[in-house]
Order: sequence, then C-alpha cells, then structure tokens
Amino acid sequence: MIIIFALAVGLGIFIIFLGLARTPTVDTARMVQQRLQVYGAGGEARPLTVEEVELQRPFTERFLRPALVRLGSIMSRSTPQKQRQDLQNKLDLAGRPGNLTPEDFGAIRIVGAAVLAAVGLLLGFLLQNTVYLVVALAVGAILGYFLPQLWLQQKVDARRTEIQKGLPDAMDLLVIAVDAGLGFDAALARVTDKYKNALSEEFAKVLREVNLGRPRLEAMDEMGRSSGVEDLHNFIQAVIQSEQFGTGIGKILRIQADEMRRKRRQRAQEKAAQATLKMMLPMVGCIFPTLWIVLLGPAALILLQPR
Repeated sequence: MIIIFALAVGLGIFIIFLGLARTPTVDTARMVQQRLQVYGAGGEARPLTVEEVELQRPFTERFLRPALVRLGSIMSRSTPQKQRQDLQNKLDLAGRPGNLTPEDFGAIRIVGAAVLAAVGLLLGFLLQNTVYLVVALAVGAILGYFLPQLWLQQKVDARRTEIQKGLPDAMDLLVIAVDAGLGFDAALARVTDKYKNALSEEFAKVLREVNLGRPRLEAMDEMGRSSGVEDLHNFIQAVIQSEQFGTGIGKILRIQADEMRRKRRQRAQEKAAQATLKMMLPMVGCIFPTLWIVLLGPAALILLQPR
C-alpha cells in the first residue's frame, strides 16, 4: 500500500509539472467559430455565460497556471528583491521561455523538487533500504530543484551564442542600409525585417522602446549591458560615442563590421585548432581499445590455452 501510494503521488505531481511546463496553446479559429455560433439566424445574439467563457479556456490556463501563480506569489514574499531582479534578467536573456515570470519559475523549481523527491521515495521503498530511501529522496529533491536552473542557464548561453553569430551579418546589413541613405533607426528596422533571430528581437525591443518615448541611446545602452555579449556591448558603446561626439555613423559602422568579421575568423581558427585535441578523447576511448583487442586478443588466447 505504501508503494502504491508513493507511486500515485509521484505520478500525480509529474502530471501537474508536465502541464505547467507546456506552453498553453489556444486554437484561435475554433474559439472564433464557437463564438460565432452564439448568433442565431434572426441576428439575435445569445450572451455567453461565465461558465461557457471559462470552459473555452484551456485546462492549463483555468487551473494549472493560476495554481502556479499562487505558489510563486507565496514564494516571492520570502525571496529578496535582488534575487528576483537577477532571475528576471536571466529570463529576459533567455528570451522569456513560456512567458515565465520569476514567481512562475520559482514555483516550477518547487514542483520539480517535489516530483523527483516522490520518485526517489518510490525507489527507496522498492529497494527496501532506509539508507537508499533517504539518499534517493535527498538526491531527487536536489536534482528537481536545480535542474530548472541549469535549463535556464542553457537557454541563456544558447541565446548569447545566437546573438554572437548573428552580429557580423547584421553589421554588414547596417553598413549597406546607412550607405544607401537610411537613418540608423530605419537601418535597425531593416535588420529586424531581414533576420529572425535573437539579435533582431533585441533590436526590435529597442525600436519599440524608442517609439514609446525612451531615449534611443539609453535603450541601446541597456540592451548592450544586459545582453552579456561583449561584441554587442562594444558596438553599442561605439554608436553612443559617435552620437555624443558627432562622428559619422557610417564610418563607425564600417569599422565595427570589419572588427566583427575579424573576430569571427579568429573564433573559427580557434575552434579549428581545438578540434585535434577534442578528437583525442573519442580516439582513446573508442578506437584504441578496439585496436588493442584485435592486436593483443590472439596473443592473449594463446597464453590462456592450457599446456
């Protein structure tokens, strides 16, 4: 009975966590069709009841998401403001996966710890050993709590790499657009239209903030500092200095584009130089043992034969 109860608890928590992790998807066409069906042939509209409006929403939005928000709000009361701000910056760097807030992410960590702790508890009961039960419970809780953090860091690193890779091509397009007579804002808009990557999303965010009245240099400076990409930060600082000292933006962009291409070649050469060292591990671990078996196997069989 204890094993069945632990299995049921672990399965239930896992289902809840799986529902929280999935991004809510809404079939817009189906929802519009259902709303149009409320109009009768005579043109009279039947108003939707509260229950009908609520049932049209997905289960994740009706139950799981509010539960996640409530759990996250309870946790946020005991979390320092600096930690919440740092987590918010990380979520922004990761591209806001699933539109998660710091409270939602904290709740996901708690749910993950509970799920893996239940799994560890189940394994401990199956092994019928108190030491294994305690160790599995502790390891499961620790893994469940820290695995979302590792996943978020991987998202941040991947987004920074994407920005780093897209920067040289974006710089070339900026140079071409400015030389053709476009202003800097129009050139940024051309980049956001041409490319669909993390860098274009950052430029689009800057343009939205500028359209809302924020100073362009301030918005660009925040983008460069918060991105965590050194090349992008250097480019933003060069543009800011060009605006402050009245230097031609076209010349600055050409210098930065040449510098980006040079750094890209250097990174490619560095990775090519590291390829030989990285190939040693699979060669030593996979190829050499096979060669030893082929060369030394017959001799070992001869030595093992009874005389």
